[in-house]
Amino acid sequence: MRNMNDILRQAQVMQNKLAKLQNELNERTYEASSGGGMVKAMVSGKQELRGLTIDPKALEGGDVEMLQDLIMAAVNEAGRIARETLDREMSAISGGIRLPGVF
Repeated sequence: MRNMNDILRQAQVMQNKLAKLQNELNERTYEASSGGGMVKAMVSGKQELRGLTIDPKALEGGDVEMLQDLIMAAVNEAGRIARETLDREMSAISGGIRLPGVF
């Protein structure tokens, strides 16, 4: 019975570490750019857009569709970076075990 208690205690410790790490990663800001840096997007680990910077030079051509594409590319890339960082960090702590409801 002692081994089972040790396993449960270790699982609880790991769960607490994972929850703390997930909270920390969710609060971080992840940044990506597109168009050679003309558009920069910042997202949180929760995939929430925190900031968007558009270089005034991106507006000079008047090509709205291009600007929209640059914005989408930057936001999507920042979100991808956030997801990959979360997955990588959580996997490192859990030893690669995917825990339902945690990440």
